[in-house]
Amino acid sequence: MELKGQVALVTGASRGLGRAIGLVLAEKGADVVVNYHDLENEADGAVAEIRSLGRRTLKVRADVSVSSEVTEMFRSVERQFERLDILVNNAGTTRPQNIFETTEDDWHFILQNNLTSCFLCSKAAMQCMARRKSGRIVNISSVVAEQGALYGHIHYAASKSGMLGLTKTLARTAAPLGITVNAVAPGIIETELLRQTHGKEGVQRLTADVPLGLGRPRDVGLAVAFLCGEGGRYITGTTLDVNGGMYMR
Repeated sequence: MELKGQVALVTGASRGLGRAIGLVLAEKGADVVVNYHDLENEADGAVAEIRSLGRRTLKVRADVSVSSEVTEMFRSVERQFERLDILVNNAGTTRPQNIFETTEDDWHFILQNNLTSCFLCSKAAMQCMARRKSGRIVNISSVVAEQGALYGHIHYAASKSGMLGLTKTLARTAAPLGITVNAVAPGIIETELLRQTHGKEGVQRLTADVPLGLGRPRDVGLAVAFLCGEGGRYITGTTLDVNGGMYMR
């Protein structure tokens, strides 16, 4: 319960990694704001699970790649909770395309959803957190940010690499404000998006050489909770790999 009394906002929290992260933070005592874009039924399910743990929660629909919607989302959080202690930039997507299949519209869409959203939400969160001289920001990157994507997904890999540069730069800006900024880089994790983009055979091919096999969303949630808890007090600007040994550095 080391996060008791804290308020966390998780973007893209209706399913997959975001939902698992929100649930682990709630288990650790945090009240959790569930951001979603289209999947309202799934968001309702996440909210119900968080409430079943005895935590306060709020469901907020917002396209986090749009500045005006991000601004309104943070206003809603402040109206409801009057504070924000944790931001997890999880929202993102991909398309199974290589460079020859990727149009400029595809490129801009993925960069806007994955990287611009991280910039917009981090900026708004830091303004909230600076008033209390305390806060934690965790960006959900990917193993492909460090080793490159294996089969296409050039825009996704570029956006996740950009997230690591953003993390390090924000960490320096945020430190005097009492805010830490870190990234978590998952490997092959069993999510709806993974199955949609790679299919069953593709997932098996991806995990064949991973020493610990296929990861679970909860594995990522526990890593995020560590960075947000006491163990992360003196950690900033780093990337925590959660990839089962897929990539070692």
